[in-house]
Amino acid sequence: MEINRRKFLILTTSIAAMTSSGEPSATSSPGAYDVHAHWWGMTIDIDKCIGCGNCVRACAVENSVPEGFYRTWIERYEVPPGEDATPVVASPDGGIHGFPPMQGADAKRFFVPKLCNQCAMSPCVQVCPVGATFVSPDGVVLVDEKYCLGCRYCVQACPYGCRYIHPVKKTVDKCTLCYHRITQGLTTACCEACPTGARQLADLKNPSDPVHEFLRNNKIQVLKPQMATRSKTFYRALDGAVR
Repeated sequence: MEINRRKFLILTTSIAAMTSSGEPSATSSPGAYDVHAHWWGMTIDIDKCIGCGNCVRACAVENSVPEGFYRTWIERYEVPPGEDATPVVASPDGGIHGFPPMQGADAKRFFVPKLCNQCAMSPCVQVCPVGATFVSPDGVVLVDEKYCLGCRYCVQACPYGCRYIHPVKKTVDKCTLCYHRITQGLTTACCEACPTGARQLADLKNPSDPVHEFLRNNKIQVLKPQMATRSKTFYRALDGAVR
């Protein structure tokens, strides 16, 4: 019975999202979006990320993220010379304003955008006592605010630190892959705002999606693979980052 409730919630949410837009589109009619025809994830090319903060700002505006909290953020890694060097990680204000320049040319530096990993075997789903957190039929981890108790079990269970308690609603908030956008045929706000294309929304069920070539032709990693969460956020050139 719980599975049926969840599927019904996703279907009605999708239809509501599609009909709420004031602009007509090919997917704006009720029932046009098929939740079973997609399996969403994201690819992130570390070599392309410049740490500009556009993605963080776009997410905050699009999703009304409260100040001081983040659905997505950027971390800057600085790896000093030496095989056993420990990376220094910084993320001032989640990278929302970008990063100040750093001195010295010897250290290796790169940026790592982070967000909900949209796990297929999500620990947060497993610990939720009321089913408020669930995986949609198209592979997006969502939260039903009407059922969320704010118990923080899922916040503690998330291996990636991607959840927080909304300071006003007192329920869990997190990245939803801009579900209200992707069900209308749009990309996420963070992908749309990225000036270098470092982030790309990926539909793993679509054989024509560039994600398949990306996964085939590059060395791909996920964060904390030892957790076996079947993360669907795939990183290229992640070597050197603390995972």
